[in-house]
Amino acid sequence: MDDVPSNLPFNAGSAESSPGPSGASGSSPWLSSTVLAIGTRKGLWLATSSDRVTWELRGPEFAMTEVPSLAFDARSGTPRLLAGVRSEWWGPNVAVSEDLGHTWQEPQEQAIAFPEDTGATLERIWQLRPDTADRPGVVWAGCEPISVFRSEDGGRHFELVRGLWDHPHRPQWGAGYGGPAAHTVLPSPVDDSVHVAISSGGVYRSDDRGDSWDAFNSGIIANFMPQEYPEFGQCVHKVARDAGNPQRLYAQNHGGVYRSDDAGDRWISIADGLPADFGFVMLAHPSRPDTIWTIPLGSAGERNPPQGRPAVYRSTSAGEDWERFDTGLPAYDFNAVLRDAADVDTADPAGIYFGTRGGEVYASADEGETFNLVAANLPDVLCVRAVRT
Repeated sequence: MDDVPSNLPFNAGSAESSPGPSGASGSSPWLSSTVLAIGTRKGLWLATSSDRVTWELRGPEFAMTEVPSLAFDARSGTPRLLAGVRSEWWGPNVAVSEDLGHTWQEPQEQAIAFPEDTGATLERIWQLRPDTADRPGVVWAGCEPISVFRSEDGGRHFELVRGLWDHPHRPQWGAGYGGPAAHTVLPSPVDDSVHVAISSGGVYRSDDRGDSWDAFNSGIIANFMPQEYPEFGQCVHKVARDAGNPQRLYAQNHGGVYRSDDAGDRWISIADGLPADFGFVMLAHPSRPDTIWTIPLGSAGERNPPQGRPAVYRSTSAGEDWERFDTGLPAYDFNAVLRDAADVDTADPAGIYFGTRGGEVYASADEGETFNLVAANLPDVLCVRAVRT
């Protein structure tokens, strides 16, 4: 895929400003300390900032191509950028950039493909997830139709995780509104377990690196099913792992916000204090235990910020209570934030980033207390990922 060198530097300022091209930058933006990759329905943009307030934007890369998944792999020290792209002509593939999006390598054959005996065809790559530093070549991919793939060579070639594909529950898994997908893959930093979240199928855990899987949904409601608390079938939207306790997980569900203190064996509601329990986003602080963020939406039937007033909610008590933050955000906005259209960086204080279906992207340099506009008028934002360089 050819690089498209169209720089669009601007000082975005606050949400009330009107961003746009402001001329060439006199310094190299790529010496800055934070890079934000923005995957949309029609291409990829990259934003760079030295202070996480003023941003320089360039793009699009992969014009006319959907970019639903992105990952920065910083395990080697120099970040690599992986993009799960989807062309209407050529189908899905994984493109890799070794220079933060200046140039790309895309294999001629699909990096992710189903074996012939499955009879399945890859529709979309929903998640790209590098494993922990002690497994330097391993990258996981959550895909549509519902499946998980694993790469041992840094994301250039993937193999189907047969243990999940052959699971006896698979014929009964359904499709979320966006399609049947495994959209969250969480490898454990301390043992061989891996969690996967499926829409709609629920949370599954493997304790042997993917050879075998069991459903772990006790306590998660599925009020769209005849049995409200089934063994599986829940529509879990996103799962995040606590920074200090690897056994503690947080889940934003299709109706319900939950925490598990035992790696998913049992989930409890932490929705009290939120204006709604529907949404897609769940972020955990990269280093501080018990600190998480979510972005509620009114309901499954609305999928807009409650009363059209967007806000980010933060808890520093593992969901026991929540604080609302909206400084710098529009007074009214009726666009949703999708599950992977939000991210948190590794700085101190941590940066929070999210993009909307209306094409606006916001950044916070103070853990969500205030926001600045990074970009506006982009296509529908599907994925946002941040890295410190």
